Amino acid sequence: MTHFKKKLQIGNINIDFPFFLAPMAGVTDYAFRVIAKEFGAGIVYSEFVSAHGIIRKNEKTLKMIQFSDFERPIGIQIFGDSPDVMSRAARMVVDKFSPDILDINYGCPVPKVTKRGAGSAALRDLCLMDDITVAVVEAVPEVPVTVKMRSGWDANSIVIPEVGPRLEKIGVKAIALHPRTTKQSYNGEANWTLIKNLKESTTLPVIGNGDIKSPDDVMRMFDRTGCDGVMVGRGALGNPWFFKEANALYKGETPPGAPSILDRISYCRRHFDHMIAWHGEKIGTNLMRKHFGWYIRGFDGAAPLRKELVCSSNKEAMVTILNSIL
Repeated sequence: MTHFKKKLQIGNINIDFPFFLAPMAGVTDYAFRVIAKEFGAGIVYSEFVSAHGIIRKNEKTLKMIQFSDFERPIGIQIFGDSPDVMSRAARMVVDKFSPDILDINYGCPVPKVTKRGAGSAALRDLCLMDDITVAVVEAVPEVPVTVKMRSGWDANSIVIPEVGPRLEKIGVKAIALHPRTTKQSYNGEANWTLIKNLKESTTLPVIGNGDIKSPDDVMRMFDRTGCDGVMVGRGALGNPWFFKEANALYKGETPPGAPSILDRISYCRRHFDHMIAWHGEKIGTNLMRKHFGWYIRGFDGAAPLRKELVCSSNKEAMVTILNSIL
């Protein structure tokens, strides 16, 4: 069954394929975004970036926002607890970096973020959520503002579909929903019915997220929810070809087979090269360790190789191990 439709549009941004690389802290840096783009991700997002860090011009924070033209269209995601700080940060991001989309994080369930009133903590105070969203939308009228959110703080405070119309009225241009509560974190199942409910409540593009483990799950989410796009997070870890397979299914084509071990290692090497080029050797090798854990799996002998890579002390040792597999 083909799902090929007209291109998705968010504000003035046209998106060729409705598959989004989710913002993931410590993961979706330049190197991973470029690899995802190479495999057909329609849009990629930065790691979530602190609004307070932005307005303080923290060097590490600003580095997280940098991107290349190859990554466009790209969304920069910011988080914070203050309308004023979020407004100022949004303006600074647009002025300095010119992203295609500015995204507000109302979805992070991590306690160190929510304890400060940021991330999904806003779902406990929808008036604060409104104030932050209005401030950001008004600060950057020339850029589409989107929201990524959870379904509520806990099972007794679900905010779907209520938030759909109110965010649309404020001027948000799309909503990505991970239909778990903050208290669920990543446990239990994502309630896809809430994505359907949100879609029925608003004319905005709705992006579904949660429990997308295979390209077949993407098609099931489209069918069950009527969403306009699908955002992939953990399913793409060590698996950037996910987007190539999903694109084929979406167009009604036969998806390419799973990559061979040699192809998998080749993609891992390319990711590693991007990591070193962007972060430098010392930081790049340290950051790549977790990616080795995701790439080097699913074949005989993967476990000892993975352990050896993760424990290697430098780039040369890592490259030698990867070359031994080829």
